[in-house]
Amino acid sequence: MSDITRLIEAQAPGEGVDNAMLFRAAFDELRKLAHARLAVSSPMTLLDTTALVHESWLRLSGQQRLQVETRRKFFAYAAQVMRTVIVDELRERHAERRGSGERPVTLDTAISDGVADDDQALQVHEALQSLAQVEPRLAQVVEMRYFGGLTEAEIGEALGLTERTVRRDWDKARLLLAAMLR
Repeated sequence: MSDITRLIEAQAPGEGVDNAMLFRAAFDELRKLAHARLAVSSPMTLLDTTALVHESWLRLSGQQRLQVETRRKFFAYAAQVMRTVIVDELRERHAERRGSGERPVTLDTAISDGVADDDQALQVHEALQSLAQVEPRLAQVVEMRYFGGLTEAEIGEALGLTERTVRRDWDKARLLLAAMLR
């Protein structure tokens, strides 16, 4: 059993996990997650792995104690926060270029395991926000797979779904997002 799991299971109901202890326990795994996201899209941001982990943690730790139910849900939430850090950094850096021509966007992680460039990441982010208004679960699946790099099994565990349901949600979300991005 990992230190993270022990911390989560030891939390008293309604109290949450101490942020400093959770950060120390999760740091190496958060670095791996951040490295995986940045390795395929290194020219996309000026962030390095450590900067992404620290910036994400600052956003995660807005409170003294973090309410998490399971290890998987914690990492799914961390992946979501990393996505917002990357998107916010992209918006800041390329605000003047937004909307300057359309580019095709691929949402197939089998073809591309990450985000090809910053404009594409912003387009997907905006379409994902629209999708979340209509189908929140589909948006979560896309976020965890596309931005978080989680597998179907990991997503299913985090959301309490079967792998088959995750696969169907992924296929449906890709179709809806492709229509939104046209």
